[in-house]
Amino acid sequence: MKKFSLALMLLGFTFFAVAQEKPRGDFQIGLQGGITQPLSTYKKIGDTKLGYHAGIFLEKYFKGNKFGLGIDARFIRNGINVADSVLFTNGYIVTDYKNSQRFQDYLFTFGPSYKFTKNNFHAELYLRGGVMMQHFPEYTTTLTFTNVFGTTNYDTQYTVNDASNKANSWAGVGGLRLNYKITPKIAVFAHVDYVQTFGTTFGNKPSRFTIEKSVQHTPIDPAVGIKSGILDHYNEVRVRENTLHKSLNAGAGIKFIFGENKKPVLPQETVAKYDDVVKPLIATKDLQIVVKDKQTGLALSGVTVSISSDKLNEKSITDANGQAQRITKVSPGSYQVIGEKNGVKTPLLTLSDEDFKGSSATIFKEIYHDDPRFTLVGETFDCVKGTNLAGISTVLTNTGTKSNMSQISDAQGKFIYQLDAQSDFTVVANHQARYSQTELVTTKGLDRSKTLYVTLKLGVCELATGSQWVLKNILYDFDKANIRPDAAIILDNVVAIMKQNPSLKIELSSHTDSRGNDAYNRKLSQQRAEAAVNYLVANGISRDRLIARGYGETKLLNGCGNGVTCSEEQHQANRRTEIKVLNY
Repeated sequence: MKKFSLALMLLGFTFFAVAQEKPRGDFQIGLQGGITQPLSTYKKIGDTKLGYHAGIFLEKYFKGNKFGLGIDARFIRNGINVADSVLFTNGYIVTDYKNSQRFQDYLFTFGPSYKFTKNNFHAELYLRGGVMMQHFPEYTTTLTFTNVFGTTNYDTQYTVNDASNKANSWAGVGGLRLNYKITPKIAVFAHVDYVQTFGTTFGNKPSRFTIEKSVQHTPIDPAVGIKSGILDHYNEVRVRENTLHKSLNAGAGIKFIFGENKKPVLPQETVAKYDDVVKPLIATKDLQIVVKDKQTGLALSGVTVSISSDKLNEKSITDANGQAQRITKVSPGSYQVIGEKNGVKTPLLTLSDEDFKGSSATIFKEIYHDDPRFTLVGETFDCVKGTNLAGISTVLTNTGTKSNMSQISDAQGKFIYQLDAQSDFTVVANHQARYSQTELVTTKGLDRSKTLYVTLKLGVCELATGSQWVLKNILYDFDKANIRPDAAIILDNVVAIMKQNPSLKIELSSHTDSRGNDAYNRKLSQQRAEAAVNYLVANGISRDRLIARGYGETKLLNGCGNGVTCSEEQHQANRRTEIKVLNY
């Protein structure tokens, strides 16, 4: 393939050299660059996003300056939309990217051109055919879940390409170029064209990007997860899909024109000739910095990016696509770029004059943030209305080290904490006149190279006389009433609520299911309620603000009474600890 491409280019240069011996039409060299918009199946199956291209073209027009032949060589790059990890109650979905997360193509074409000229304006139509050298991304999306049958790993989608992830194909390009001469020998232009590959093979080797996937017929409910198996959510038979390269390209560039009157070729992009006076041009460029998480390759928001030099000092915060604010018309020079988030800095990036060379109008640079911790993204919401609540104080506690930190949810009700790996945490609201459950969060079993974010929705309710709620995650050993360490963590939240609201009086009650002797159940539940009250008293709460009630099986939440056959989940709903507000 490389020999073929080299031969194609040598053929073109030889043609132009011969054509220049008897000049009858213009010979032009152009540098171009711009954006590349993927289309149709290339965008859908390849999951591609807006990219960019850059290249060079050479054209020779014949007598009359209307028809000619040209060579086009360009580089095309399209990134792909990186999939976030998805968590549900008994598993997760992650995508493992095994190489660069982009399509990278080299296009070499040859074909005719037509030019229409009026004064300093001229329009050119061109049609080219040739070859494209393609570089494909490689990835696997894996669903992992645990149920009564054990742990299952299932690949829901993966790429099916040559092991090198490279392919060649026939390709064509057709488009329009609008030019304006700023001097007799130099023109600027804008162009738009369409690029597509053709065929299924090239040299007995597949030439299209191919994926294989299982089609999802029923979405996974994050709160329920996967109960039975894969077939509850995905079709049994996988489908194979492939796509050609299809893109719309738009950009601009500069063109040098050589006609009958031969003159020295000007250094590209650096000088312009006006009335035989050579004046240097300063080639300014836009600067776009993108920050990514080093371990997962995901775009990283909320990073403060600083760009500094002796003539520039800019700071901005990256958006959801990891992009800092674009800086326009940056002059060549030395610049230092660094990012910072959660007290962790990226390596220092230094830009020099070399970075300002080339035809691209924008300098794109990626920097990587390496924080080994996971990021908890939480939301506080009203447990009755379901709308997000701003300004709620939250507390995160590492259950292993007992260290804690607090944060107030922002205007959108969001709060963010950094979580150490292989650790358990609790999250509660700590806000006067409100309460929340003690939610459990863990990073045990998570792979930092595949997962960056952990999510949590924290329900927050108003305290009011007569209101009551079930304490989640408070458990007792079988046939015992003593407070276990994990139950103490839940009761610590009740202690905090009581201290923040001195007028609050509560009834703390314990309930059992219907199994076992009725009188024994009442006695055991009373002992458990009293043990919980004693814990609160030992932690500074006055006993006259507390009442312990053991109801045994007298207040079942469902119909699972004596002699009724029920599932373990139904019985579990009746085994609970409740708090009722007596006065506030």
